[in-house]
Amino acid sequence: MRIDLHCHSIHSHDNHLEPEDLIHRAKELGLDGVCFTEHNSFNSSRPVSELAVPDGFVVLRGVEVSTDSGHLLVYGVQNDSWNSWGRNTYLKLEKVLDRVHSLGGICVPAHPFRGWQSLGDGVFSSGPFDALETHNGVNGPTQNLRAVQAAEKLGLPSTGGSDCHSLEQVGCAYTEFSNTVRSMKDVIGEIKAGNCRGRFRIY
Repeated sequence: MRIDLHCHSIHSHDNHLEPEDLIHRAKELGLDGVCFTEHNSFNSSRPVSELAVPDGFVVLRGVEVSTDSGHLLVYGVQNDSWNSWGRNTYLKLEKVLDRVHSLGGICVPAHPFRGWQSLGDGVFSSGPFDALETHNGVNGPTQNLRAVQAAEKLGLPSTGGSDCHSLEQVGCAYTEFSNTVRSMKDVIGEIKAGNCRGRFRIY
């Protein structure tokens, strides 16, 4: 299965991409699902859970967290109770990791070698992380290659996501799962088992 695990819509408040249009475009491209990872708040994507979606298409929700070390993709939280600090940016990475893991979620550094809003070489000294986003649609080739190499060195699974903020970006990178996933529980299980890898769309 192919799921774009890093998507932003109007609910991230930094673009004009309607969730319905995002889903339609992903389906049109042949993807099997998307995950909305709006900035800083899981609750921001709540309206997505009320949308009618194509039969068999998977729509999931996560959150992209702004830590003091870089951006972190969080999967598996159910609401914003993970954020007990009362602010949206520069949260302590170690505390976020502990909190999310205690809630049964997983943490994946987003675009780890972009150079800004990224952990960079901190992926080697921080953690524990559950995977690395090795294929990011906004990154350049060198940035993604460094992420691939880091994942291999750390022995971590690879994920991919478009990081879309516009319709044209949807699905340009995604995560390929070896087995069928229908829920966030499935996604977490497959990532933990290493049954996934980041991919780029072939045009």
